[in-house]
Amino acid sequence: MNADLSLDRRHDLDWIRVGAFGLLILYHVGMFYVPWDFHVKSPAPVEWLEPVMQLTNPWRLTLLFLVSGAATRFMADRMRPGALAGLRTARLLPPLLFAMAVIVPPQSYYQLVETLPGFADGYLTFWGRYLTASGNWRPDGELLITPTWNHMWFVAYLFVYTLLLALLLWLAPKAFKAAEAGLDRLPAWALVAAPIVLLAILRLVLFPMFEITHALVDDWYNHAVSLSAFLFGFVTARSPAVKARFETARWAALGLWLVSWAVWATYAWMWRGDDVAPPEALRQAMRCVWALNSWTAIAAVLGFAARRLTRGGPLLTWLTLAVFPFYIIHQTVIVVAGHHLARLGLWQPLEAGLLIAVTVAGCLLTNEVARRTPVLRPLFGLKPQPAVARRPPVAA
Repeated sequence: MNADLSLDRRHDLDWIRVGAFGLLILYHVGMFYVPWDFHVKSPAPVEWLEPVMQLTNPWRLTLLFLVSGAATRFMADRMRPGALAGLRTARLLPPLLFAMAVIVPPQSYYQLVETLPGFADGYLTFWGRYLTASGNWRPDGELLITPTWNHMWFVAYLFVYTLLLALLLWLAPKAFKAAEAGLDRLPAWALVAAPIVLLAILRLVLFPMFEITHALVDDWYNHAVSLSAFLFGFVTARSPAVKARFETARWAALGLWLVSWAVWATYAWMWRGDDVAPPEALRQAMRCVWALNSWTAIAAVLGFAARRLTRGGPLLTWLTLAVFPFYIIHQTVIVVAGHHLARLGLWQPLEAGLLIAVTVAGCLLTNEVARRTPVLRPLFGLKPQPAVARRPPVAA
């Protein structure tokens, strides 16, 4: 594809990517406390966190796939499809395999400690059985499949989507040009409304048939949403017209997002729990509300970022480089720290503050060690050569 140099760099998308991963870290801290399934849980669940978690639950990962598609566009415009596939394989596959073998196992270990009666293996014994898929552990009656990728499913999906994209660029590059031209012509209202209709159809048709599994091979609803967002980000990343129209629609999108969040969060609160089932008509209507909430939140974020987050600088450069190491390590730190902090009997707000602080400190330490250690750099998604930003600026 020919590059549109009118948008040679999107600082707004860089800031969105950093902010979205930051929200993801806080979300996973919240998963320790909210009464939803997670690897380890607080002994004192906090029900009122559920509506707070719903502020980002419908759209945070879709947004991440969108900005990942945009980042892929800036790479793809500089190289052939085969080179793009090779580069992304080198940047994504080693961290994925390393995380599955080394970073993720503590999550499964502490999950077994908390949920499997009689489990008493030491960590090294567990790790050997984890790597060889010989544990046959069944917490809560379900087989724990190992090795597993847990939160690294996002990287696995991004890797597969990039390979698929490279194939499509090789086979039908003109299709992407036609899609870009078509989206350039859409008015602001259509850029908001059309994706809502698509997401509603997917939620109504595919979601009842394919629950979200993060297992890659059977996750068809999740693929339909995530791959669509990835391709949308790829096609529109260099479009000044699309950027300007999201900016135009930002206030309307924000209002619709807040209203739809209030409706969805109220519904989820009233019908929470496995022992209650809403009427089918209400369930179908709420799937449409979910779609409305998902895309209006994303449209608002894109619009306000286009308006306000237009500058780069040393802080953004450092954060952009640190995002991947932070993502790789954060959930393991949350799981291990959360498990041990819960046993100290601390005042829960203090415990939560310590959990956030320990998670941030663990991410910072991991990033510093990884970027200063040549053998670790590719395992944490960093380029082999030293990064330009040697240390965070004072403002960080």
